[in-house]
Amino acid sequence: MRKMKIAVLVSGGGTNLQALIDYEKSHEDCPYHIQIVIADTKKAFALERAENAGIETEIVSPYAVLGAEKAKTVSKEEKRIAVSDAALSAAKSCGCDAVVLAGWLTVLSGKIIEEYSNRIVNLHPALLPKFGGVGMWGHNVHEAVLAAGEKESGCTVHLVDSGCDTGEILVQKKVPVLPDDTPETLYARIALEEHKAMVEGVCKLAEMILQNNLN
Repeated sequence: MRKMKIAVLVSGGGTNLQALIDYEKSHEDCPYHIQIVIADTKKAFALERAENAGIETEIVSPYAVLGAEKAKTVSKEEKRIAVSDAALSAAKSCGCDAVVLAGWLTVLSGKIIEEYSNRIVNLHPALLPKFGGVGMWGHNVHEAVLAAGEKESGCTVHLVDSGCDTGEILVQKKVPVLPDDTPETLYARIALEEHKAMVEGVCKLAEMILQNNLN
């Protein structure tokens, strides 16, 4: 069975990566294979999860790709491009068909957006198009949802384009916002749905890519 080879890009604990690992391990008909896990920081616990699963890893932090001295002097955009180009190189060298952003905090820039056009998915912790864009990540999102008095929230898996959280939506999962919610309790409720949405979104991308390859 032809499987979509993916590079999973991470920055933190890697719970969504773990959901992808567990699904692949427990389903023979899983349409994707995790080829490599790429982190923009050496401190990401997701790297340990990958290593425990026998998956190749690579670190593409600004310090790793630019060197310590240069990383201190270049602009934020130059860092983004350097990290993005390094991630692109790592994904291509492993023959990856697609890129999955699973808690990846560096905004992708440059050639990777073009070379993997319609083949990059991101998980966002809100119901896009609401509460997306610059600065809307992590608990910032949940704080904004509560401040706006929303009755529901959730998560979105979407294609990545040159904008910020603006690509085509593939999967959304909804949860209620309760009267006594804090950003932490709302996050905990959404996190359970994130794991399902991540797997469902990547499987949907695999179907799209594999079908296009057959046609």
